[in-house]
Amino acid sequence: MAAADSPTAPMPVGAVVLVGGRARRMGGAAKHLLAVGGTTPWDRTLGALAANGISPVVAVGPAPADGGGPAPAAVTWVREDPPFGGPVAALAAALSDPVLDDTGEFLLLAGDLAHPEAVIARLREADPAAARTAPGGDAEALVFDAAGRPQWLAGRYRTAAVRAALAALGETDGASCRALLGGLPIRWIPDEDGITADIDTPDDLERARAEAAGAERPEESR
Repeated sequence: MAAADSPTAPMPVGAVVLVGGRARRMGGAAKHLLAVGGTTPWDRTLGALAANGISPVVAVGPAPADGGGPAPAAVTWVREDPPFGGPVAALAAALSDPVLDDTGEFLLLAGDLAHPEAVIARLREADPAAARTAPGGDAEALVFDAAGRPQWLAGRYRTAAVRAALAALGETDGASCRALLGGLPIRWIPDEDGITADIDTPDDLERARAEAAGAERPEESR
């Protein structure tokens, strides 16, 4: 998946972080702001994006004035229409913002990843040349696969390709990520060590906190 039209002038790689779900199984909590190991998934995600030179960053969800937490200057906030319209509606809102116009690719991330540093580093370091061997030609996406389950919100996508898919899809409210992204030429990245786990339930939160209290994961210390 080439990150640029010219090898001498690479286009920026941006990021879209989804933080606006209802979190019903967590009692409506803002999952990206939950305390895990003395910090939050949101802070860790932003730190990892900055450390990997990924910018601009668009967050989709309630703006900080609505309880979304601190507002780093490097983050552009948007909201899907209608609110809680699902991840495809959220992605459509992000890609409609001109801040992403100059990006060749973007990382699409859930805001409640338990190991955002490992996910971001692996997506950023993925070999673009290897992605060109995807069935059907050049890959338009690098996406994690966990035991046969696509992790659409842990992927790296060509901006133009996803915008074209959105235009072809039409209605985004309630649409599935598979309906939008499943037709792209994809190179799958096996998630063999569970780094794409998210914090979706109280049990997930307990597990993430236990891992944070234990030894540092090898993927996060490289």
